Amino acid sequence: MSIVCPECDNPLDIDVDDVEEGEIIQCDECGIDLEVVSSDPLELAPVDEEDYGDEDEDLPLDDEEDE
Repeated sequence: MSIVCPECDNPLDIDVDDVEEGEIIQCDECGIDLEVVSSDPLELAPVDEEDYGDEDEDLPLDDEEDE
């Protein structure tokens, strides 16, 4: 399936059978990391590198809640 990069509008040829939701791919033209947010229909979103993988860091630890 052909989809365009949301950053540079470069056409990306992605086989929906070869990608899974949550997978990170990279645009060949601009180099931005894109997350597959949906595979049916195929939808990509730029990865926010500041927050990516940091979901749990902002949560207080059980010890801190009691203080």
